[in-house]
Amino acid sequence: MVSKNGIKIVITKNMKTTVEISNYPLNAEYIPPIKNFIDRLNLNKNIQVKTNATSTHIVGDYDEVMAVLQKEIKVSFEKYGKMIFVMKVLNGELAI
Repeated sequence: MVSKNGIKIVITKNMKTTVEISNYPLNAEYIPPIKNFIDRLNLNKNIQVKTNATSTHIVGDYDEVMAVLQKEIKVSFEKYGKMIFVMKVLNGELAI
């Protein structure tokens, strides 16, 4: 535990997270950008990815999941233009 300005900060190694993410491309051809984003997520062997009809769940080490999401969201913005990503982030690992 580290104390900074009276605030206690707990540093946890290998903290797990579960993220639920939905992608809403703002164009008529919305399926290819969504499919491409999910396909790129699935290339990462250190995270667990499960997709259903309305969202994709990602489970893994917090730092790794966030790094993958940061990279892949940026790639989607650069490749496909305007789109909305909606995320829910949980501190902990859910069975997906």
